[in-house]
Amino acid sequence: MRIQQLTMTDITKTFPGVLANDQVCLEVNAGEVLALLGENGAGKSTLMKVLYGLYRPDAGEIRINGEPVSIHSPRNAMDLGIGMVHQHFMLVPTLTVVENIVLGLPSSRGFVLDLDRAAKRIIQLSKQYGLKVDPWAYIWQLSVGEQQRVEILKVLYRGAELLILDEPTAVLTPQEVEELFVTLEGMLALGHSIIFITHKLKEVMRISKRVTVLRAGRSVHNVVTAETNEKELARMMVGRDLAKELPRKPLTSGEVVLDIQDLHALNDQELPALEGFTLQVHRGEIVGLAGVSGNGQRELAEVVACLRPVKSGSIRLGGTEISNKLPETAIQAGLGYIPEDRLTVGTIPTFSVRENLIIKDLQHPPLSRHGFLDLKMIQQTSEQLVRDYDVKTPTIETHSEALSGGNIQKLVLAREINRNPAILIAAQPTRGLDIGATEYVHKRLLEQREKGRAVFLISEDLDEIMALSDRIAVIYEGRIMGIIPIKAAQRDQIGLLMAGVE
Repeated sequence: MRIQQLTMTDITKTFPGVLANDQVCLEVNAGEVLALLGENGAGKSTLMKVLYGLYRPDAGEIRINGEPVSIHSPRNAMDLGIGMVHQHFMLVPTLTVVENIVLGLPSSRGFVLDLDRAAKRIIQLSKQYGLKVDPWAYIWQLSVGEQQRVEILKVLYRGAELLILDEPTAVLTPQEVEELFVTLEGMLALGHSIIFITHKLKEVMRISKRVTVLRAGRSVHNVVTAETNEKELARMMVGRDLAKELPRKPLTSGEVVLDIQDLHALNDQELPALEGFTLQVHRGEIVGLAGVSGNGQRELAEVVACLRPVKSGSIRLGGTEISNKLPETAIQAGLGYIPEDRLTVGTIPTFSVRENLIIKDLQHPPLSRHGFLDLKMIQQTSEQLVRDYDVKTPTIETHSEALSGGNIQKLVLAREINRNPAILIAAQPTRGLDIGATEYVHKRLLEQREKGRAVFLISEDLDEIMALSDRIAVIYEGRIMGIIPIKAAQRDQIGLLMAGVE
């Protein structure tokens, strides 16, 4: 079915104790991009899962070309021409990229698999969209960013008429983002329609024709992009004005806290991930590491956190050699670590908020005394951190997996900062967070800088890197391409370095 227009009218969806969508209305036409904006928990993902057939609405109607349709499964949605890239990936970790992409599709050879043909097609799409990925790699071997690329490729491979894209540019260089937008514009010219979910307001202004804003489960604004601006969109999302630029004191860096010299390490496929990586981070500064996903960022964060072995080279934290040591060694040397996967690495999903907040310090005073837990102090500390960091949770006994992404990140921040680390490693600290939660995380990172702590920010969001960093280091294929003071940093120059062009 060729989709000329899709409308969702008065869509309502409830879960036990939660009204996720409250009479939401949305319309998207062929040849246009509709941007869908809203804070974490505003109901965007729920609404799109209704459209994709993962949820059945309690009330409301969906029409395609004026005709009511009942979308009762993802296969039904795909048959209607709707494809979705999910915020939380729908991939099988033990299968390869090509197996995930063709899963459920008929083979061109009948009962014989045609993975070789599919892999060639995937490589073509990868080159076309600048989405570098190995078709034969297993999903469990890929970083979060690389898994997002697989999801994008899966939708493109199946040729959807309407594409639902959730943060599709998070892992691309500025040049690749522009190339993707050119490709999307070409698709629009052929009559495709796109629902574009992003937290980057510059992208909304650049690519969308109209914007629908959700707040607290309701569609509160439907505006023409050309008739609004970034400041107004931010106000629509959060209901208040946001600071254009966060205040920051002049740089007063001190001694070296993290000293990485000629570091070599392997990835999960036993291939080189870091090749001669050298970098120093000083007390009182934020060093941002810019690069496209899959160039060694995840492996770097893991070797510094002592979660991955070092093949050769040296990592010194506050004068202590920590390479190939236990994580406890790095923690005792003053490491605070915010991993890119906050749900399963940063927290234990089935543990309570209280347990996740104090898990690293259970054996130390004041949480324990003479080998016994001080339950009263644990309770007081947890409640205080929840208040101080504005972690929105029903109780501190709630499982962390029940929280939104922004609140899980606040939980991790609270735990790591409360330990007064010498250096804070923040890996993709705002990925998937709304503009309000992102502002909150940025404020906390700048607070650590002003307190004289070192901050090593690893991010694939170049806007974030340029907004927070005192120095920007660019990584490509496991090596430092250049280190640029923020006053001399130019976006085009950094983009070229991210692509491996010196």
